[in-house]
Amino acid sequence: MATDKQPSTHDLVDALDELGGPSVAVMGDLILDHYVFGGVERISPEAPIPVLHVKDETDRLGGAANVAANVLSMGGKSSLIGVLGKDEGGQRFETLANATRGLTLMGTNTTARPTIIKTRMVSQNQQMLRVDREHNTALDASTAAGVRACAARAISDADALVLSDYNKGVLTHESCQEAIRLAQKRGIPVIVDPKGRDYSKYKGATAVTPNRAEAEAATGIDCRGMEGVENAGRLLCKQLGLKAAVITLSAQGVAIVPARGAMTHIPAQARSVYDVTGAGDTFIAAFAVLVAHGEDFVISARLANYAAGLKVARFGAVAITREELRRAVISAHEGFDHVGKVVTWDELEAALKSHRAKGERIVFTNGCFDILHSGHVTYLNFCRGHGDIVVVGLNSDASVRKLKGPQRPINDSHARARVLAALADVSYVTVFEDETPEELIRKVCPSVLVKGEDWAGKGVAGADFVEKNGGKVVFAPFVRGQSTSNTIAKIKHANAKAKT
Repeated sequence: MATDKQPSTHDLVDALDELGGPSVAVMGDLILDHYVFGGVERISPEAPIPVLHVKDETDRLGGAANVAANVLSMGGKSSLIGVLGKDEGGQRFETLANATRGLTLMGTNTTARPTIIKTRMVSQNQQMLRVDREHNTALDASTAAGVRACAARAISDADALVLSDYNKGVLTHESCQEAIRLAQKRGIPVIVDPKGRDYSKYKGATAVTPNRAEAEAATGIDCRGMEGVENAGRLLCKQLGLKAAVITLSAQGVAIVPARGAMTHIPAQARSVYDVTGAGDTFIAAFAVLVAHGEDFVISARLANYAAGLKVARFGAVAITREELRRAVISAHEGFDHVGKVVTWDELEAALKSHRAKGERIVFTNGCFDILHSGHVTYLNFCRGHGDIVVVGLNSDASVRKLKGPQRPINDSHARARVLAALADVSYVTVFEDETPEELIRKVCPSVLVKGEDWAGKGVAGADFVEKNGGKVVFAPFVRGQSTSNTIAKIKHANAKAKT
């Protein structure tokens, strides 16, 4: 039977705040994810297929490397063990990996097989086609020995080991058992993202994280109901000597089935599913970092479930940061999910790159937005009418005081950002500290810069930069009688009148 006991929001936030920077060795299949973004405006005259007009192409670390990238974004360090071909794809992979701070690539290069490359053709947020270049045959003896040697070095300095199996031939029975033995000798946990039907190669691991279908395939137990999920988890624990089977259930959340004690069922966080690519990588990375730090399985799985929920709301294999995760936990507790809109500058830059690749028009505006009123709402609706994505640069509390005086702002930046994020016309909110948003505008590089018409002829910060880069400056009509200063004055007048 599942237990109803769940960690509190306080427990989850404390776990994130106390999380240090554990080192997680990730061993598995290395994949270069290549994305081709474009637009489709016609059907080919040669065949009944769409013609993709390419606008942008980009490489990302995929497979086991995406797990490592998520370990890094969670504040950990990672050594990455796997195989790359001695080819152009391998060079591209190494360039990306070597430029990733905190990541130590311990790849074994071989001429016996090419670097695995998955190319995804994307238009209007949808994958049209995926082209895979790979050989998934077993490694030759020399290459396999090189992988085991790299694993031994990485495990000697790690706080946890992740086996990320994409069934491409790297994680053989011999290599898994050798890595698990070395991890056991050091007393560090081994977390496995499994593949296939035969899990015997994972025997001796600490936990496995199959999804429902994978657990059913590995055990032969019908997992459509929670009783079946629990029975499958119990069998995996018994057969493999696990401490727990952590079975992900998609829209139903995740089940933690320990070797002893009651199963815990954690429901999913309600989110719009945008792209499930890499969700499992995000889950196991967050789970492994927390377990490496010493957190229990339930807290670790609960936070990993939040992280996977954030991932599916975004396109492609992207890494989720610890701060994003923390905000998601707090937002869920408060009953309002604004975490995807209130972002740091780095998060904003990454998100806008994807929007640009899809040909979307970016609009920027800024302000204090203290005590939101109908004038603000009308203004932001005007911004939305000039593009697809509206970015709001929000003055920090310190910069508001410099502009408006020591009694302002009435609401702090956190509160102001949350209110703005609740508006449908606002895509992203980010805080800036300077008196002007010049530096932020250069990072955003919008197609349209919007200011109120009262700024016409006064020299708008960032206007020259926007226009030099092909954008334009637009002045929004002023809503008469609507301002925060007027609102504050009315409140003071009403209070004074009430006292007389």
